[in-house]
Amino acid sequence: MTTADTPIQPSLVPARRESLLRLFIEQFLASKLAVLGLVLLVLFLCLAIFAPWIAPQNPFDIGTLDIMDSKLPPGSVSGSGAMTYWLGTDGQARDVFSAILYGLRISLIVGFVSVSVAFVIGSTVGLISAYFGGRVDALLMRIVDIQLSFPSILVALILLAVLGKGVDKVIVALIAVQWAYFARAARGAAIVERNREYVEAARCMSLSWPRILFHHVFPNCIPPLMVIATIDLAHAIALEATLSFLGVGVPVTEPSLGMLIANGFEFLMSGNYWISFFPGIALALVVVAINLVGDHLRDILNPRNEI
Repeated sequence: MTTADTPIQPSLVPARRESLLRLFIEQFLASKLAVLGLVLLVLFLCLAIFAPWIAPQNPFDIGTLDIMDSKLPPGSVSGSGAMTYWLGTDGQARDVFSAILYGLRISLIVGFVSVSVAFVIGSTVGLISAYFGGRVDALLMRIVDIQLSFPSILVALILLAVLGKGVDKVIVALIAVQWAYFARAARGAAIVERNREYVEAARCMSLSWPRILFHHVFPNCIPPLMVIATIDLAHAIALEATLSFLGVGVPVTEPSLGMLIANGFEFLMSGNYWISFFPGIALALVVVAINLVGDHLRDILNPRNEI
């Protein structure tokens, strides 16, 4: 019989947990592509965090720009001879390398914040839907179905047309198009867990439903949600870049990688390829790195596989 002092959640003993963690790490490290993706992702995070100290120039400080250095090709030296533009400059005489580092910060902030908030909202909706079932489940899932029936970019475009430009506006729009994915996944995982013995024991002990859901059920739903989070992170960064490229995302004063690509698009036909090319390469590498990690996590955490 379960007592008040006996944990009702089927937790693993510390030794078992350590063995599972060790096995998870071994399986992750077994994939060279996943390790490469993780290394690239950590590198990009470090570059974004330390951009003010790494970048040779603050590309958004007008006082440090010299219009005579506009559209210089890669490897050019500034007119004053003070610095070398290894990736060239754009139409505003900004160092492309420095602009990429600062733009990387905006892209990653938008991606991580939007996915984190969508994770919380969607997981909560999915858990509540699965636990209560009936009309609550039907109502919440119909809302999710309506959300998922529209293309993500269309919903984001409509919201940004109403909200206007801004990093915070883009984050709100991305949360609105992402939360439903987490809600659907959390509901599916929670339905499997809601009839388990430990949930029945928690109900018999008259524990509150929030405690049952978030303290006992939710930890067992994390693996599939983490896989979706990594995939949605790449999707959020790519979607933000698309919105900024279309001119409805972040403003010019806070350019992301997508905005940097858009700034150089008009110069492509004149041969100044580097203005868009290098930010585009940086964006592609970020998305690929996240997808490599997410794909391998999906393989490891597949419920059909035992770890």
